[in-house]
Amino acid sequence: MSIEIKRAYEPPSLSDGERVLVDRLWPRGVKKDGARIDVWLKDLAPSHALRRWFHDRPKYFAVFRKRYLNEIASPAASQALEQLYEIARNNQTVTLVYAAKDEAHNTARPVAGHAQAAIELRSGTSGGSAGTGTHAARIGIVLTSAAPSHFGESYEFIANPRA
Repeated sequence: MSIEIKRAYEPPSLSDGERVLVDRLWPRGVKKDGARIDVWLKDLAPSHALRRWFHDRPKYFAVFRKRYLNEIASPAASQALEQLYEIARNNQTVTLVYAAKDEAHNTARPVAGHAQAAIELRSGTSGGSAGTGTHAARIGIVLTSAAPSHFGESYEFIANPRA
């Protein structure tokens, strides 16, 4: 199972697998029938305020990423994240689609890194210490200096205290 990221302006391909849009707004100029978006997870996107704050500030990406991952703890975003996990469990490849021009600093990167690490934890393929089972079914995150994920972010998973 792999999670990839791709700009909405790049043509879809068969190798994309399930295509999930992770932006709150539909990409400008992209026709819905041509985008081949299978699922649109608006609630997984950063808040309007955070998105506006980050706009054209790639040098603040680390701060944006931390704030964004904190937002993912909200009930609506957590539900969207659970939906993404389910999509990933049922598909060989999941491509997170985003509209930003900057391929290195966009909303899909933190989601992809977080989702990849969470799926590895849940399937027992990571070296995380949180284990598997019912307590690992709902997780929280702490950014640490642990081994980096496929997308360059580092995560340590802990049991969600609200679960």
